[in-house]
Amino acid sequence: MRRGASFAAVLSLACAADARGNPESVALRARASIQIYNLDRDQAIETFRQAIAADSQDAAAYRGLATGLWLSITFRRGNMTVDDYLGRVTKPIGPSSAAPSESAKAFTDAVERALAIARQRIAVNPRDTDAHYQLGAAVGLRASYSATVEGSVLGAFRAAREAYDEHEKVLELDPRRKDAGLIVGTYRYIVSALATPLRWMAYVVGFGGGKERGLKMVEEAAVYGGDNQEDARFALILLYNRERRYDDALRELAILRERYPRNRLVWLETGSTQLRAGRAAEAERVLNEGLARFVNDRRQRMFGEDALWLYKRGAARAALGRSAEAQGDLKQALSTEGRKWVYGRSHLELGKLALKAGARAAARQELETAIALCESDNDQAVADEAKRLLR
Repeated sequence: MRRGASFAAVLSLACAADARGNPESVALRARASIQIYNLDRDQAIETFRQAIAADSQDAAAYRGLATGLWLSITFRRGNMTVDDYLGRVTKPIGPSSAAPSESAKAFTDAVERALAIARQRIAVNPRDTDAHYQLGAAVGLRASYSATVEGSVLGAFRAAREAYDEHEKVLELDPRRKDAGLIVGTYRYIVSALATPLRWMAYVVGFGGGKERGLKMVEEAAVYGGDNQEDARFALILLYNRERRYDDALRELAILRERYPRNRLVWLETGSTQLRAGRAAEAERVLNEGLARFVNDRRQRMFGEDALWLYKRGAARAALGRSAEAQGDLKQALSTEGRKWVYGRSHLELGKLALKAGARAAARQELETAIALCESDNDQAVADEAKRLLR
């Protein structure tokens, strides 16, 4: 299951769900969820803490707090985009650095409290559907953390299996709870993408498969009235991109741009999706609009975010044949703090431009650099593309 752990992590946010909280905690959780989707993570963390103060037995409030802490860690590492998971089902994303001890402890404490509350409710009533949902969602969050922060594939796999089982139980107890389909559908999709030996191993330990069924379950969660509806929408953006269903992904992104106008990354993902769809002109337009819209946004940037914006626009301009503008963006991306795979892809684009201009020595240097950088940051598909061009 090495192929599935890190890919599943980005899909199973499960920020907050239909839990039994008092009206005050429910309202606070709803406000905190909006804050998270608008990239106001610090405010969301504080609001989730207020929800816990309003109802200390609200498992979803503790889970929401843990989600905010986890996303703060991944945001600072710069691995929150679709590019981080496209084509990377074969390898887990290892930790780039240790998580801050205070954040790691706070995350663990919050998740453990959510688990304890859910298990206590199940002990009282084994057929408590929502308690099983809360347990599965909390365990799923722990799986996400294990894969993306700790780099522990084994730990993520064990937690993923328990999360899958709990949400299968939810659907058995109440088939109307389509929100449980987010985790179950996600893992069904992942299992279907595994190589045959690994896929059979997944079946043996209890995971189901079926790409189409899994995708449909996530789609149903996205239209269900549960509090993880938006999580399912974000999951669909990734899944649709993997399936090259770009228009479907863009439809979900349009909804999210309207609902969460402060989320810069939704604009960035829109431009990225247009670029993957081969619509360079539209990609450049969206990226320009996004850059202009958030030029005065002083909130903390995701690690490497500025370099990513520049690389994407440079790639769009290169595809449009505007070499000078493309080179300007790509070289600026390389001089801006960023991820190695972003640097590698920028060098790849510069290598293509050099080949187009007949500068073979410069192209070779750019492509060799692209290969080294992409391979060092788990971007093998692009490294392979650079190798083909080099040959």
